[in-house]
Amino acid sequence: MVVLRSLLFAVIFYPATVLWVLGGMLATLFGHKPTLAVVLSWTDLHRWLAEHVLGIRTQIIGRVPVGAYLIAVKHESMYETLEMVRLARLPVIVMKKELADIPLFGFLTRRYGVIAVERSAGAKALREMVAAGKEAARTGRPVIIYPEGTRVRVGEAPPLRPGFAGLYRALGLPVVPVAVDSGRLWGRGLIHYPGTVTFRVGEIIPPSLKRNEIEARVHAAINPLT
Repeated sequence: MVVLRSLLFAVIFYPATVLWVLGGMLATLFGHKPTLAVVLSWTDLHRWLAEHVLGIRTQIIGRVPVGAYLIAVKHESMYETLEMVRLARLPVIVMKKELADIPLFGFLTRRYGVIAVERSAGAKALREMVAAGKEAARTGRPVIIYPEGTRVRVGEAPPLRPGFAGLYRALGLPVVPVAVDSGRLWGRGLIHYPGTVTFRVGEIIPPSLKRNEIEARVHAAINPLT
C-alpha cells in the first residue's frame, strides 16, 4: 500500500508541477502578486496530496512570526521546502543555483524570489548571497535558509555552513529557528511513509550575536527532533 500510494503521489504531483510552472510563467506577465498566488497554490496542492494520498500530516509547534526575519530550517527532505513556503507566508528562499537554473522552473523561482547560491564559488558566492539577501530584506519578506547547506539524513547534525553566519551578520535580522523531522517519512527515493511530520518553531534569536554564539544557538534549536 505504501508503494502504491507513493507512486500515485508521483503520477499526480510531478506532471501537475509542470502545469503549475507553465501557469506561473503566464502569471508573471501580470505582476508579482499573481506569481506568488500560483506558487502558493502549488504548495497547497502538495500539502493536500501529502495528506490525502500519502497519509502524511503536519504538526506545527509554535508559530512562524510575520515580517522580516531570517528563518533557519532543518533540511531532511523536499517536504519542508514546500511546506515552509506556506508556513512563512511566501518567503524569499536561499537555494542552490542548480535549481534556479532549471529551464522554466528556474525562471519561475527567480520571479517568485530566491537567492541562488553557487556553492562552489566560495567567497564570491557569499558576497552575491549577502547582496541578494539585503535586497530581499528590504521588501519586508522573510528570508529562509537551510543553514546546514544541503539535505541531511535522519540523525545527522552537521555544523552550519559559513554562509549562514555571513548572511545573519549582513542582514541584521532576528533568526527564527525551525526543527523538522520529515526524513523519517520522506527519504531520498520515491517511497514515502504515512505519519506525522513535526515542525518545531524555536524562540526568536536576536541579531548582532557573535558568530560562535549564533551558530551554536541555531544548531541546537534546529536539531532537537533529530
